[in-house]
Amino acid sequence: MKDILVQLDQGARSAVRLGVAADLARRFGSYLTGLFVVDIPNAEYLYGAGMPMAGLGPDPTIDVMTAQARTRAEPVEAAFRQELRQHDLQGTWRIIEGDTPAVLGADAHYADLVVVGQPNDPRRRDNRGRLVVETVLMTSGRPILTIPFAGDFPTLTEHVLIAWNASREATRAVHDALPLLREAGQVTILAVNPSASVAQDTAGVPPANLATHLARHGIKAETTRTIARNVADGEALLSYAADISATMIVAGGYGHSRAREMIFGGVTRTLLAEMTVPVFFSH
Repeated sequence: MKDILVQLDQGARSAVRLGVAADLARRFGSYLTGLFVVDIPNAEYLYGAGMPMAGLGPDPTIDVMTAQARTRAEPVEAAFRQELRQHDLQGTWRIIEGDTPAVLGADAHYADLVVVGQPNDPRRRDNRGRLVVETVLMTSGRPILTIPFAGDFPTLTEHVLIAWNASREATRAVHDALPLLREAGQVTILAVNPSASVAQDTAGVPPANLATHLARHGIKAETTRTIARNVADGEALLSYAADISATMIVAGGYGHSRAREMIFGGVTRTLLAEMTVPVFFSH
């Protein structure tokens, strides 16, 4: 984990994301990049809009909005630079004009981990925060650490819960998370409503094969399963996380078709909507 990218903005939760990212950078000796995107609509979008600045015309309106956004970014930059100084970290501040999901997704190609925020109301298909998470997760090939929109998380790796279903996505998440799992005080592997394929994969003891594999990496993990036929898998996972006081969840992101996710929901969308601890996603 030598390169960590954190999404920053003028929102109240930006400081929490920065704190988590800076702590990880300190622990792993990582280079930390703080990315602030000035996400302004183009002139065509604003043409004829009923806005107080509309009389200026679309191009001057864009200039005014951009200047205002850059002014709002100044205290965020100051906080980022202070974090670097305080923890003696190496890092870069980047402020870019463009579409936030596209810019963050592109920059993520050059990071080992991307720290983003939980979207508000992520069940809405047009939710901007959800689009950021989905774009980075689905297009960058990099893992993301999603920070909830409430709470502080000073003990990220105290007790890590792995959501295991023997899928490609879950496998990718576990292996992307190995540096964090090695730092964990306790690791629990949970199979929720394990299918016949998972039972076969784990020789009937969910999920023993993964625990054996992690042990070869020097990671001791406990294994368990939960059966909750009348409860969605995502809800059961979050309930179990609360029961064991998990401080982070590792999960595969979007394990089947996007169209099916949009229609029926799914574990990923449940976690995005209801997470109370940070979730490490990989796709």
